[in-house]
Amino acid sequence: MAQEAEAGSSDPGLSKSGAKVTACLLIIGNEILSGRTQDKNVAFIGQRLNDLGIRLMEVRVLPDVEAVVVAGLNEVRRRFDYVFTTGGIGPTHDDITAECVAKAFGRPLIVNPEARAILEAWYPPGELTEARLRMARTPEGAVLIENPVSKAPGFQVENVFVMAGIPNIMQAMFASLQHRLAGGEPLRSRSVSVEMGESFVAGGLARLQERYAEVEIGSYPFNRAGVHGTRLVLRATDDGLLDAAAAELESLLAELGARHAWEDPAPLAGEQQRSA
Repeated sequence: MAQEAEAGSSDPGLSKSGAKVTACLLIIGNEILSGRTQDKNVAFIGQRLNDLGIRLMEVRVLPDVEAVVVAGLNEVRRRFDYVFTTGGIGPTHDDITAECVAKAFGRPLIVNPEARAILEAWYPPGELTEARLRMARTPEGAVLIENPVSKAPGFQVENVFVMAGIPNIMQAMFASLQHRLAGGEPLRSRSVSVEMGESFVAGGLARLQERYAEVEIGSYPFNRAGVHGTRLVLRATDDGLLDAAAAELESLLAELGARHAWEDPAPLAGEQQRSA
């Protein structure tokens, strides 16, 4: 992973960014931008990638506009080791992701013979309509991603993985493709809640961040049953650095007289998130 891959490398195991293996997620669909549908895929993908030692560095929501999707995809596939897309591979006219990926890579869009065979085996005779056959289209040379839920497959072209937007189908597709991903060291985390506002810990937290540049330090205000406070999260790939930063944070909170408790690092419902 230490070697940097050239843009467009066909080997998604090579890192474009050195030791840190990075990823971007493109969420494609007007329904997300309009607010009619709420995305439920970011948290799942972010957590699964972190478990694999891959850092989800950027998430974009794109409209069903070919030029926008093609330009966005071409930009991020050269910047990140992996790109994942969700949405836009269904049977209707506005499902344009397959066309966009084909144009981004300069490949013909075809009815993939393997994908067609999967759909022919799934639907009863005579029910593989032209609309459903759209779900068998991929760029030429794409590698299919199995869909054990509804059979219509996703696909991979180089470092780009194209998945459905429906959460349970996307999750099944991700499980099918994750063995193809090569990650680095996963992030470890420590989390502590203090019954104190952010402004009271801000100065000490900034100095701590200066001393531990390789540790991500986040500050998230909360209100639990009328109790206002701040949740502080430390994240790093190096356990030694993480332990040292956590020990200094413990000392800082003691000096401030803050009531605090170390806890499970899972996100709090309704938590406002922003970096310290």
